[in-house]
Amino acid sequence: MQTIKNTIAENFGGPAHELAEHKFELDQVPDLSGKVAVVTGGSEGIGFGCTHTLLSKNISKLFVTSLRKEVADDALAAIEEEFGPEKRKRFIWIQCDLSDWEQTAKVAAEIASQTDRIDILINNAGRGIMSRQLAPTNGIDQHMATNHMGHVVLTSHLLPTLKKTADAGNTVRIVNLSSNVHSSAPSDTEFASIEELNKDYGPNALYGRSKLANLLHAKWLNEHLKSTHPNILVNATHPGVVDTAQTNVHIHEAYPLLGYGMSIGLKPFRKDQFQGAVSTMYAATVATKGGQFITPPCIVEKGSDKANDMQLADRLMKLTAEVVEKKTRPESSAKGCPFKED
Repeated sequence: MQTIKNTIAENFGGPAHELAEHKFELDQVPDLSGKVAVVTGGSEGIGFGCTHTLLSKNISKLFVTSLRKEVADDALAAIEEEFGPEKRKRFIWIQCDLSDWEQTAKVAAEIASQTDRIDILINNAGRGIMSRQLAPTNGIDQHMATNHMGHVVLTSHLLPTLKKTADAGNTVRIVNLSSNVHSSAPSDTEFASIEELNKDYGPNALYGRSKLANLLHAKWLNEHLKSTHPNILVNATHPGVVDTAQTNVHIHEAYPLLGYGMSIGLKPFRKDQFQGAVSTMYAATVATKGGQFITPPCIVEKGSDKANDMQLADRLMKLTAEVVEKKTRPESSAKGCPFKED
């Protein structure tokens, strides 16, 4: 019976959130004075739930990336109204299209130039369940180009600062937003070629594959860092079914009629953006182990068989490095491949 209650709590909001065997709420996030965080897509939805929580817990500096300035302006205005101008100044917004890997690398360099430490990196931004499109800068499926590869580029370029922070004796936490939908990845997923990446499997499967990649990247990176930097913890999270633009608007791009089941039918059961941020904030501030898949509020799940296939993770990361280097040359490879983990 508790397994069923956990599943309900993991995915749905309101009173359902209280059914979980293990409890965690945002007010349990510890004081973050002196720490620095980076949140992609931190201007709205789950990302703003994280941004708001970090600032409420006295984060000293917060870098937020997103695509649209008007959304960031609204977020900044909301922060200033609630917390005042001093907290607003801690919120540093940088425009970033994660599917543009050259721009993403430059954004990472800009962040690194403005801080000598990063304690928390939350890779939250992403393309939702939408139809197959190719990223204009590199010709790769937008789900993989944005959700996975863009975050690999950002994380890889921020690793020197993350490692420096860990070397000073601090616990550093990296969180990739994955999803239970990772189990919807195509059964023939091998991460073997660009041709496979660009095959049209349909909106749900394409999104699921990118969430599988987010989960595998977290496990792979944690495994590769733990021998030299055991105090860098890398985890992936599932937020649940959350009331965001993805579930209200973007779903209709792929499913003009069926999407109403998500946007209207499930609306009373969805988590709000703060409930949707709970598992991620646990992973970003409290978790003591890495390499895990953490679901709301703080329940560790195994994930699918593919999510535990480290040979598949190795192929994913090998293909990621090859594709990004090929597509961004000379900006990437001429300056040294950014995917070395040590």
